[in-house]
Amino acid sequence: MGFDALFLGVAAPMPRVGEADAATSAEHDAVVCLDYVHFSVVLDTVRRLARVTGVNVDGAALLELERGDDWRLDDRIPADWQAGPEIYAANDLDRGHLVRRRDPVWGTREVAARANADTFRYPNAAPQASDFNQSTELWLGLEDHVLEHARAHEQRLSVFTAPVLAPGDPPYRGIRVPLRFWKVVAWRSGDGLATTAFVVDQAPLVDVSEVVAPAPGEAPPLGPFRTFQVPVSDVAGLTGLAMPELVAADVLPPTIAAGGWRRLEASAQIML
Repeated sequence: MGFDALFLGVAAPMPRVGEADAATSAEHDAVVCLDYVHFSVVLDTVRRLARVTGVNVDGAALLELERGDDWRLDDRIPADWQAGPEIYAANDLDRGHLVRRRDPVWGTREVAARANADTFRYPNAAPQASDFNQSTELWLGLEDHVLEHARAHEQRLSVFTAPVLAPGDPPYRGIRVPLRFWKVVAWRSGDGLATTAFVVDQAPLVDVSEVVAPAPGEAPPLGPFRTFQVPVSDVAGLTGLAMPELVAADVLPPTIAAGGWRRLEASAQIML
């Protein structure tokens, strides 16, 4: 159960929440780690969204199963620690999978089915503008590219994903809607570890006033949203998470990184 830091044959641990952030308050733990089949979610119980998720992907053993759509609260923790169904009711927000549904669906059919169901737990969701979540060019396209790379090469990957939980995120129904999401992909290269990172920005799509009260029959106006390949160290800085092993293994050449974030228009531009 849960994420395996040695899945790649070399150490690739999940990014860690700092001690100050993880401190227990008078009411409850600020973060809690939830293990599922082939993945784990570290939930921020104040923001009610994940600080980090980690999934092991076995490209040689992936199975295709029916998607389903049975979203449930995780009954191991209180409901009010989770951003549940009320966040997504009667609006244009999708329950965006953080650990992508297909990534942990490997192994025997029984194990894969359990993993598939586990991805439909609210700690593994974050509110995403529907055009962002469903775009084949950006978030979904990036995830497809990563998964198909693993499948085509029968390769093992460890993938870390979460929203950037920024203090300026717009408030909505008792939570703050994250405007950026990040992903770090890790794989074995020779005898060592290799990593690369991405940040996807849905800020131009999120207008909380439009989400709260859209005009009847009308969608909110949509602007361009952006995907960037970035240094892993920048993700560490944005999130406040400790990930020195992943930072040290970054494949993005320093000369490229020095030029700033690389905006991606197509998956062919991704450097692996």
